[in-house]
Parts: sequence; C-alpha cells; structure tokens
Amino acid sequence: MIPVPDPVHTADAVLGRLKFELPEARIAQTGAEPRDASRLMVVDDQITHHIFRDLPDLLRPGDLLVFNESRVIPARVMARKPVDAGGFGGGQVEVLLLREEEANVWSAYLKPARRAGNVLLLGPGGEHRAEVVGVLDDGARLLRFGYDLKPHLDEIGRLPLPPYIDAGTAESEAHWRERYQTVYAQTPGSVAAPTAGLHFTPELLARLDARGIERASVTLHVGAGTFKPVSGPVAEHVMHAERYSVSEAAAGAINRARAEGRRVVAVGTTTVRTLESAWDGEAVRAGEGDTRIFITPGTPVNVPDLLITNLHLPGSTLLLLVSAFAGEERIRAAYGAALEGEYRFYSLGDAMLLENTRS
Repeated sequence: MIPVPDPVHTADAVLGRLKFELPEARIAQTGAEPRDASRLMVVDDQITHHIFRDLPDLLRPGDLLVFNESRVIPARVMARKPVDAGGFGGGQVEVLLLREEEANVWSAYLKPARRAGNVLLLGPGGEHRAEVVGVLDDGARLLRFGYDLKPHLDEIGRLPLPPYIDAGTAESEAHWRERYQTVYAQTPGSVAAPTAGLHFTPELLARLDARGIERASVTLHVGAGTFKPVSGPVAEHVMHAERYSVSEAAAGAINRARAEGRRVVAVGTTTVRTLESAWDGEAVRAGEGDTRIFITPGTPVNVPDLLITNLHLPGSTLLLLVSAFAGEERIRAAYGAALEGEYRFYSLGDAMLLENTRS
C-alpha cells in the first residue's frame, strides 16, 4: 500500500501556517555597517539574541564553517534592437544573463521578450551582438555570441540586485559591486549573492580562525530562481538548475569533521543545497554538476549540524528549507520573535543561527 501523506505535515500545509504579514519597511534596503554589526538570533531549544560579531563565542573550537564562495557577476545588461533599413527598431531591451549554457551561449531573461532569430545589440554602444537561438521552458531565451562575453561584463553590465532593493542611481553601482558581494567571493557565476555570507568581515574571519574554528569552501552559482515564490502547490514548483562544485579538499574536510564528531556549520541555504546535492548517503563526494534539489519539510538534511541564514520572505522556497532544517515549530517561534523584535529581513537584513532538529 502506498502511504498517503498526512495533510497536517505536507509542505503546502507548513507553508500556509508560516504565512505572515511583513511590512515593506522591514525589508532591509541597506546592510549593517560594519557588516558584522547585524543582529543574530540563535534558535535551538530556546531563542537568544546577539550581534553577528558574537559568532566566534557561539561556536566551538573544531567546528567547521562551510562557505559558498561564488561571486556575483554584473549580469544585468541593457540592449537595443537593431534599426532596420526602414528606420524601425532601436528600442531598449533589458537582459538578465543567467548562466553560460555552453561556449558563448547564455540563457537570459529578456524584457520585453524576443523571438528566436531576433538580434540584440548589448552595451552602451551596441558593440556586442547576440542572436536569440532558442526558448527554454521557463521563458528564458538562449543568446549566442560570437566570442566569450565574460571579459566584457564588468564594462557593460550592472549587478543584478534583488527586485525588492532600490538600486538607486547609476552612481551607486560602485557601492553595490562591493556591498552585494561576500568578502571571500572567488569564482564568478552567481546572479544573486549567497547572502548569509554578507555578514562576515576579514576581522571576524580572523577571530574565527584564532578560536580554532575551521573553514572550507564550496561553490554554488545562485540563479534567479532563488527569488521565485511558491505560487501554487509545492509539488508543482520547479526549481531552476544551479551549478555546484565540491573540491576534494572541501569534501575531505567535511567528512573528517563528521567522522570526528565535530559540527559542520553551513553558511547559507545555498551551502546546504550544495552539501545535500553532494551527499551520497554516507559521505560528501567531491565533484560538480547541476542541482535542482528542493528541500521541504520531511526532507532529511544529512550533512550540516548548524545553519547561518537570513530571514526569508513568506511563500519562499527558502522558508520551506529552514523549516525542514530546524522544524516548523522553531521557525514559527523564531519568525514571531523576529517580527516582534523588529529584525530586518532578507538579503541585506539580519541573521539566524539554526540548529538541525536531528542534532
């Protein structure tokens, strides 16, 4: 007999019970300065309130922090349509590059959309030509360039800030290129920052090192799907594929910590998704690939013992992930405390340190 899910514990029911009204003013528009001055709520058998710079004292010597070191690329590019012989065309098109699917072919969202065969001229002078060569199931277009576009992105692109952040004027681009990036970012490829890492400073990392807290890095290039809310039944929600990589060194460090009974602390939901994608049932395996992993209540989270994460928006896949990690009751209590205590939400807001319910 196929077991029938208990409707009380389905992901849809959990997401419904986790609905809350979030005043727009509570969505952070600027990050704390310095970065580690943000607030930090610790959620285990009780809820306590701290400042993020307290983290070294909240962890234990021997704990292993695992970071997502992906770097955000300037993926928002303005383009225009070519002017034809009759003088028609020239209208602007906003391009959000998602990822390079193969050599010189990028998936991208276009506003307004364009059909296969259409040509776009990217950059202030229209110097970069792309042809629309396909349409993906989610509406993204495939753009083919005649050469490697990546070296030109710093010149022609802007950082793709989340839609709920007021990007300000063009003069603020230099500010955002530094602020919407972790201090340890290395490998370019994300179109959104792994935002739990935005709270770290070089000084805080040095203090963690001095306390004997180890570090390892993995890579998951965050896609635009991270902002896509669950708009229907959870079972019908499609996660965008994201590329991840776990090095031999990182896998070895994580597996050693687990074997020695030391805690693995995931910095961000993207790190959790990477570790669980690389989990083979016994250990974290080194390698790379695409993942569409969707962690919802009832999904075991095998690798990390603790999770550092920001406060997420209602109706998001991230809210389901943290509920799977820490348990619905703890998350409901934590979000109630955050709303009452005027915590700041989402990418530039405050943080939580959650304990895995299996711990």
